[in-house]
Amino acid sequence: MDPDYFKSYDMCWGTLGTVRPFNNFHPDRDVQEIQAALQTKDAGTLVRILTNRSNAQRQEVVKTFREATQKDLNAALKKALSGEVEVLLLDLLMPPLEYEAHRLQKAMEGLGTDEETVLEILCTRSGKQLQEISLAYKEMYKKDLEKELKGETSGDFAKLVIALLDKEDVPSSVQRDVQALIASLNGKKADVVPWINILTSRDTDHLNNVFMGLELETGQAMEELVEGRFSGDVQLGLMVLVECIESPYAYLAKRIATMKPSIVQGLMVSHSEEDLLFIRTAFLKLTGTSLYTALQKQFKGDHLQALLAICRSED
Repeated sequence: MDPDYFKSYDMCWGTLGTVRPFNNFHPDRDVQEIQAALQTKDAGTLVRILTNRSNAQRQEVVKTFREATQKDLNAALKKALSGEVEVLLLDLLMPPLEYEAHRLQKAMEGLGTDEETVLEILCTRSGKQLQEISLAYKEMYKKDLEKELKGETSGDFAKLVIALLDKEDVPSSVQRDVQALIASLNGKKADVVPWINILTSRDTDHLNNVFMGLELETGQAMEELVEGRFSGDVQLGLMVLVECIESPYAYLAKRIATMKPSIVQGLMVSHSEEDLLFIRTAFLKLTGTSLYTALQKQFKGDHLQALLAICRSED
């Protein structure tokens, strides 16, 4: 790892990301090093540079590389590298909104939909962020994200997914919402509509109070109610949503704990400049092992070094 990283005054206390702006940043110098590394296929140097720059700085590097060489850095990386480290460095070069749009597209392409990745993004992003991701998706793929999601889902699950994409805070009283959810459970078949409406249109503090009220009234935790009264995709969707309302970092840590390369990489890149420190803490609490140590047991080579650089340190 570049030792100058630790001298950076841009590592402000209070930031929740692990990757911060590099203080001694000179895109021209970076491009010279990158050009030499591309010629010798030196993955280690490419990893060192690209994991030690913020995304905004990487965009400067991409621009400077194009001006200096008349070539596209993405294309050059594809020629020089292969495998998981190539994918990871290409992911790092994508602007954050484009990267989330890309993850959604990947989750929907081919046979079958990766529902949990779709849910992860929709449940952990704010309404404003999702609007921006939708715009990025349209720009990149010339398709409407809402229409694409409708085409990939059906029934009550489709209603939940679209409600999450269009989420907004609507004022309400805790008691009224508690009673509406209880009433929805009284029939032979639970009515999912109030659950979708309420859980996608209230702020987190309000919903946690609703959850407490519902548990007092029914004697069951939210997860028990969802598991007992719903089934299929909509049960999965409501379970993920409830987990994200109660503790998004615990949910994301649980996702990473699968140690599936695409999930680990997707989440670490996506949250590297936002809140990966919180996810690391939740991972340690969940598994009893630091994320830094867990990565070393699962991955290897340049791909491991890139992941460790994003993770930054032991907990």
